[in-house]
Amino acid sequence: MSINGNELLQVFEALANPHRLRIVAALREQRKYVSELAREVRMSRPLLYLHLQRLEAAGLVTGNLELSDSGKAMKFYELADFEFHVTSETVAEATKTLQEPPSSKTNEEEE
Repeated sequence: MSINGNELLQVFEALANPHRLRIVAALREQRKYVSELAREVRMSRPLLYLHLQRLEAAGLVTGNLELSDSGKAMKFYELADFEFHVTSETVAEATKTLQEPPSSKTNEEEE
């Protein structure tokens, strides 16, 4: 699997947080709905959603809204299938595709 530099940074940034690492570990065995996951990682649901958004943006988890038998909407999250082999070679290749974020300063402001 080839990953570009910006995607690699997004994955590293998503995993560079102990809470998000715990979420990934909690989802390793099976998918879970938000309330169950919040209890397991001991986090409020609003904060959990923020971390899940970051993991989802990096392509590490996916979320699906489902209806329970009682008609209650439940959001389930599960790990996406991912595997990264980080070597000096893969980092060097990824850096060739890095795109700088748009600057809010003009060239004159930077001088």
